[in-house]
Amino acid sequence: MLVNKTVRDIKDMRIRGALDIAIAALRAMKGEVDGKSTAAVIKNLKKSGKMLKAARPTAVSLPNAVDYVLYLAGKNRGLSSKEFTRTMSEAIQKFIDEQKDSIEKIADIGANLINRDDVILTHCNSDTVVALLRRAWGEGKRFSVICTETRPRFQGHLTARALVKAGIPTTLIVDSAARLMMKESRVDRVIVGGDTICANGDLINKIGTSQIAGAAKELDIDFISAVESIKFSPQSVGGEMVKIEYRDAKEVISPGKIKGLRVLNPAFDITPAELIDMFITEDGIIPPQGAYQLLREKFGWELSSF
Repeated sequence: MLVNKTVRDIKDMRIRGALDIAIAALRAMKGEVDGKSTAAVIKNLKKSGKMLKAARPTAVSLPNAVDYVLYLAGKNRGLSSKEFTRTMSEAIQKFIDEQKDSIEKIADIGANLINRDDVILTHCNSDTVVALLRRAWGEGKRFSVICTETRPRFQGHLTARALVKAGIPTTLIVDSAARLMMKESRVDRVIVGGDTICANGDLINKIGTSQIAGAAKELDIDFISAVESIKFSPQSVGGEMVKIEYRDAKEVISPGKIKGLRVLNPAFDITPAELIDMFITEDGIIPPQGAYQLLREKFGWELSSF
């Protein structure tokens, strides 16, 4: 079953990146909308949605995608089985297409923030940030990028490889060198992706992001997050905090290598809104204080439950 495979792939990070995870979940649920009765399909969608949500608790794009499908299912529960399948398939595909288009829109907007000879620092791997930098480079702007390696999974290597392939001058550094390089290399701005944006403007992203944001504030460097609106958390409006995912210790060190050692492997951290200069979304640039308004405009159907 596609749902089971998708859950495994998300857990094992064969599918990574908040938007890719959301799209994979949408495709899996789209494959579940055909059945003998509308009621049976909706029951199965709820079961599948619960499994998918548990696969990656920190990436809010995943529950947002699942909840939107369940919202559509409830809205169309009065349709015949055949009409339900057709309507749901079309609506889910439209939503998938909108999410894909959001990256290109963000790239268009964000490329305007890049200036000639800029030095950009980024952390982890974000398809959105890579698209933004490629777009700026394709428009003839010449700049350089510093990538953190992003332990323990080394997602920064993916970013570095993509940028080098695009012809962008790129330097890879260890995570702990970020502040030094921001100062000595005269970084102009930090641009990262994001896994979750809370209603108060806090950013949840790959572990280490908050330390970089703190250094950026100290050094008077713009800290920017390029994120799709599906990553804004309606759950946080109701006071529910996003759960930080802790991953297996073997990603950090081989089991038993140091007997008696305790290892913690948090995958994400929280960057306070006051350390963030702006979010670039497909709907434009907003300050952290604008997160709640975006949530009201984009997730009104879900916020009504709070």
